[in-house]
Amino acid sequence: MLIFARWKVILCVLAILFGLVFTVPNILPANVLASAPSWAPHQKLNLGLDLQGGSYLLLEVDTAALKAEKLTNLVEDVRTTLRGQQIVFSGLGLTGQVVTVRITDPTQVKPALQALQKLAVPAAGGVAREVQVGAQPDQTITLSIPDQAMTADSADAVTQDIEIVRRRIDSLGTREPSIVQQGVDRIVVEAPGESDPEKLKAVIGQTAKLTFQMVDDSVSPQEAAAGLVPPDDQVLPADEGPPLVVKRLAVVSGEMLTDARQAFDQNGQPCISFRFNGAGAKRFADTTMQN
Repeated sequence: MLIFARWKVILCVLAILFGLVFTVPNILPANVLASAPSWAPHQKLNLGLDLQGGSYLLLEVDTAALKAEKLTNLVEDVRTTLRGQQIVFSGLGLTGQVVTVRITDPTQVKPALQALQKLAVPAAGGVAREVQVGAQPDQTITLSIPDQAMTADSADAVTQDIEIVRRRIDSLGTREPSIVQQGVDRIVVEAPGESDPEKLKAVIGQTAKLTFQMVDDSVSPQEAAAGLVPPDDQVLPADEGPPLVVKRLAVVSGEMLTDARQAFDQNGQPCISFRFNGAGAKRFADTTMQN
């Protein structure tokens, strides 16, 4: 016959009682649990997707659309760059996956190459170049996005998308959602307890709109509060302080952004680093120069 030491028996009983105490919130009604003392456990056991059900989504980053957008922005960048250098050109456009442009004056081919080489900034990975620039004998310059740079951009897009999806799902109050990358361009989302996958897709698929609008300082806070603003202005709420009066016409829109990410300024404080395409950069530069 096995005889256990008394301290072992007491320890086992205490462990069982301890487990039962933390199990009770899972079987008590919500009204009883709300009236329980503050020292009593209130947190329920969070069941996984296989036990309580929920929603499972498999998202995929559209790399083809990402590359098409980058090529479209590249065409605009080439146009803005050459015009800024007063270089005459023709035939600017896309030929398959390559941007081509013909320099009219043979003496301007070299300056054009030097100007367009500045578009070849490091890709998201920091090693590959975003753009490969080459010259043809017929005064045509070609620009393309290397596969290595596109892979780095796709991976960076997946990382950013995971954070966006996480923030949006957290707004639903879903407890302990699982959001992980699968493969190169896929994201697996598991939301225990969320029984409506369409609602989940609607929240994830919301489109954010970013605009840069000038503040109209000529309107006082009192006039803004009374609705006395010019017809080309609008009043927007501020996180702190009185509402802001801004021009309705956006100086730069989010479509002109080619990249945006979290960074740190010279003082080590968090900030947002962003990059415009050619048209957006020119508008932003002209606006800040005039104001």
